[in-house]
Amino acid sequence: QVQLVESGGGLVQAGGSLRLSCAASGRTFSSYTMGWFRQAPGKEREFVAAISRTGGITYYADSVKGRFTISRDNAKNTVYLQMNSLKPEDTALYYCAAERMGWGTNAVAYVAEDEYDYWGQGTQVTVSS
Repeated sequence: QVQLVESGGGLVQAGGSLRLSCAASGRTFSSYTMGWFRQAPGKEREFVAAISRTGGITYYADSVKGRFTISRDNAKNTVYLQMNSLKPEDTALYYCAAERMGWGTNAVAYVAEDEYDYWGQGTQVTVSS
């Protein structure tokens, strides 16, 4: 079983940048597909970004495409979400998630939250206008 701990959230002004980190326990991190989701108060949790096990395939929600970048360092058991040009609409609790299987180029699987097996507790990102 993998345990995930997010960090790096905080308060930033619109247009600013922030990098989130998700540290994973366990010895099989490189075997996991990783994703980022977010949930704003009163709204449903939504997909943000995902990355394949080797980092060769990435997917992004249209709302963050071109501004956010997901990456991973399997040697450090860590996945990152670099967030640039932040907008107030990005304010949410950001969750890291892991799935044991690889999905190749099946985009439908990467964006579906119920496909992921493990979840972190979340880190808050607040963007002021």
